[in-house]
Amino acid sequence: MNKTKIVIIGVGAVGATTAYTLLLRERADELVLIDANKGKAKGDAIDMNHGLPFLGKTKVWAGEYEDCRDASVIIITAGAAQRPGETRVDLLKRNVGIFESIMTEVLKYNQDGILLIASNPVDIMSYFSWRKSQWPVQRIIGSGTLLDSSRFRYLIGEELGIDPRSVHAHIIGEHGDSELPVWSLANIAGTRIPFNEETKDRIFTNTRDAAYEIISAKGATYYAIALALDRICTAILRDEGAVLNVSTLLQDYHGVSNVYLGVPCVVDRSGVREVLKLELSELEQEQLQRSAQKMKELIQSISLS
Repeated sequence: MNKTKIVIIGVGAVGATTAYTLLLRERADELVLIDANKGKAKGDAIDMNHGLPFLGKTKVWAGEYEDCRDASVIIITAGAAQRPGETRVDLLKRNVGIFESIMTEVLKYNQDGILLIASNPVDIMSYFSWRKSQWPVQRIIGSGTLLDSSRFRYLIGEELGIDPRSVHAHIIGEHGDSELPVWSLANIAGTRIPFNEETKDRIFTNTRDAAYEIISAKGATYYAIALALDRICTAILRDEGAVLNVSTLLQDYHGVSNVYLGVPCVVDRSGVREVLKLELSELEQEQLQRSAQKMKELIQSISLS
């Protein structure tokens, strides 16, 4: 039988929490941790292995890049940490250099898996990974606005006293300051959400700025993004055809092309099988185009276009 292997590159707060989440949910037969700090990766692997008598038969170990061979999914969370008060795009130039070396090593050993990018700014890191790898675009996936949409749904549900799983609402665009809420399509069981503009503005602001609040309070965000990455992995490994707001290359999407942004996509074993084109209002289309323009300007500033 073919074994399922997931590799996580970067076992800081996000990577380690993602590994633990995948372990608890028994998503893979093999779970490999790779980090420039080999001691940290080894320590995390040992710690998780000590819990295996309470779980299943997942094999966990601290590995090298050659262990990317035969991996179904390679999750990259490595990169410089976001500092308090620092925007995601401020991370750009620091992280591109790190990604250059990571991608060079990964591509030596794996040409058939799916790359799942979580490092920020995730849309640009995903675009860079696609350009660097020259893989089919559907196999390079960014975590996109999946977490943002989850925050959005949670806050709407909290406001109404409704289970957030019953809230259907999207955040699209950049995973960052230029993201936008799709209020025109937000609904609960097909019914419009009865918020005034002040409430909408407050909920969206709290959604958009959530990471800054969490980073200011405890230094990093990692629990919810780990769950989001687990959800993407599950859609891939189980060939679900799940609709998830991940980051992918857009082509003629309400006037947006040649840039990675988060939008609803059908995700299955092939990666991003299909991009779903939302029926946006004119204002939302303009906001999406502005978000795309911001990403393109940043890409051009580091000569990736």
